[in-house]
Amino acid sequence: MLQPSAAFTRQLLRLPASARCLSTESWHSSGSAPPWRPSAALDDWVQREARPISLRQLTYFGRTLTEDRLLSSANYVRRELPTRLAHRLRDMQTLPYVVLTNEHLAHVYELYYNAFERFRKIHEIHTQDDNDRFCKILKETLKEHLTVIPRLAIGVLEVQGLMKPDATDKFMTTLLRSRISRRVIAEQHLALTETFHSPWHFPDAKTPAHDPTAEFVGEIFLHCNAAEIVERCASATRALMQKAYGPSHQLPEIKIEGHLDATFPYILSHLEYIIGELLRNSIQAVIEQRQQNKEGQPPPIEILICETAQHVIIRLSDRGGGIPRDVLPYLWSFSKGPRKDTRLRNLSRVPKMAATMQEVRTESSADAEKHFSSSSSSSSSSSSSDFGGPSEHRDSSLSSLTSRPPNLRLGIGMPMSRIYAEYWAGSLEIHSLEGYGVDAFLQISKLGNKNEQLTTRASMDAV
Repeated sequence: MLQPSAAFTRQLLRLPASARCLSTESWHSSGSAPPWRPSAALDDWVQREARPISLRQLTYFGRTLTEDRLLSSANYVRRELPTRLAHRLRDMQTLPYVVLTNEHLAHVYELYYNAFERFRKIHEIHTQDDNDRFCKILKETLKEHLTVIPRLAIGVLEVQGLMKPDATDKFMTTLLRSRISRRVIAEQHLALTETFHSPWHFPDAKTPAHDPTAEFVGEIFLHCNAAEIVERCASATRALMQKAYGPSHQLPEIKIEGHLDATFPYILSHLEYIIGELLRNSIQAVIEQRQQNKEGQPPPIEILICETAQHVIIRLSDRGGGIPRDVLPYLWSFSKGPRKDTRLRNLSRVPKMAATMQEVRTESSADAEKHFSSSSSSSSSSSSSDFGGPSEHRDSSLSSLTSRPPNLRLGIGMPMSRIYAEYWAGSLEIHSLEGYGVDAFLQISKLGNKNEQLTTRASMDAV
């Protein structure tokens, strides 16, 4: 077995005893960092810049789908995936050596490197058969990478003390934002392929028809109604909380007011995850505050929707006592805070994670979504059996894949929600009044004309 170097030993001696113990365990659990490989290919791809896209571009491109456009989409994804993976691999290579010997981070590195090698070797896609083979590889890779989020989260917790906390959070945010970007373009192409193979699509028509009433273009929901999404998330979250706390606990009412007709294009799974996390936190806080104070009727959770010329703003207000003072400074951190040990234990119980609201839904909450799913699947593309069924059932970040206990708190919901919100140039802010409650403000770009927010090598080098 590879033994720790003198430099590694010196690093350990600078750490507190608890961190030294943890670091030594991490070293022995993995044995060594990932194996060395020739860097010429990686160096070449790192020199290339990713080409960010917007929801509007994705919508325009997929709205009138022809074979040429489908193949152009395939080749865009074929070039972008190894480019984006190469930048993240280089980020991991610049970590302190001892950090990458961690079993979980080394596992993620190997997944990324294998995917990079797989995609960079794919030749230009010229035919539908080429595209079908490419889609098979995409789906296999998406499924394989479902272990990335829990592995990353556990890894950064185990190596705390070996990196500066701010650098650790920056690294985690960069990798997760890049992960979202890769899944967005991969899943969008898979959805477009499903549309192309659907029985009611006629690619050979001289003027391909576009249904102006269609709700979806690929994975993009063109008319996200903020009020309807909140209502659906509220129904699912209430069912989840009822199962977690038992039928004897009275749940707070959820009131929605404001501009109830506000709509915008968005990717449903992103929005549902954010709203679901905010509602879950608020309902839990109100229930636990009521248990402490022995109050009667729980105070309602109030949601205000505000539509402006360029944005939709959703404010969620609860009276759950606010966020504890010792937790608030670490709300957006993956690696810091008084609850990191609990977070580490709970994450070890989740081998796969797609970061979707559906992962923790109960049977009753799934029933609450049944009507919407059936209606949306009729509006979006229904696929042939060759492509694994409707898009909401793919083994991807848009499907229900893991079974998590409803009361299992992973502690990464808020930083993940902010990453999702900022990905399409939105924002998520939390204002807590200790002893009273919390106001959460989610701002969404209404026009869909903002490019995905990618992290460049220059910004990482500045860390």
